[in-house]
Amino acid sequence: MKHLLTITAILSLTSSMVLQAEPAATQQQFFTQLSALCGKAFAGTVVVDNQPSAAFSGPMLMHVRDCSDNEIQIPFVVGDNHSRTWIISKTRSGLRLKHQHKHQDGSDDVSTMYGGDTLDAGWAQAQSFPADAYSKDLFIRTRTPQSVGNTWHLYLYPEERFSYRLTREGREFRVDFDLTRPVALPAPAWGFEKR
Repeated sequence: MKHLLTITAILSLTSSMVLQAEPAATQQQFFTQLSALCGKAFAGTVVVDNQPSAAFSGPMLMHVRDCSDNEIQIPFVVGDNHSRTWIISKTRSGLRLKHQHKHQDGSDDVSTMYGGDTLDAGWAQAQSFPADAYSKDLFIRTRTPQSVGNTWHLYLYPEERFSYRLTREGREFRVDFDLTRPVALPAPAWGFEKR
């Protein structure tokens, strides 16, 4: 009987651990809604930028692609710059956003794979990602310590708008993408090839 109670307790504990090791329902809904856009591209416009820079001037495009059950890759193109890809993935406790930066030859930029994990369930339409330890270390090493306080936000209103937003003390940037009008992809260029 004692062994049966021990086994029951272990099974109960394991069951609760499995439940805790999955994204929350709101995170799963956000991920599913984003996955539904896979294969489509959308034009974007900067709507907030309190420190404008040449890095975000020119036509903007996001292309939702390379979608699996656990990861979505979204190249983010600004003008002729095809170096950026947002990677949204599921973790044991929520969602993760990473920023992949590559050179035209396919090699990694020194500032790549920064981002963070969700700290709470968020909403089906909004998820936030404070900078993780890897990112903070990278920002210090690359002499951009102001970015240590970064939090990235993704907003998704199906059939309406997708927004990417960056906030930190003294800095706010947001670009909105019009989901009502998918656009044709440009001719193959670096950043659009399968990696």
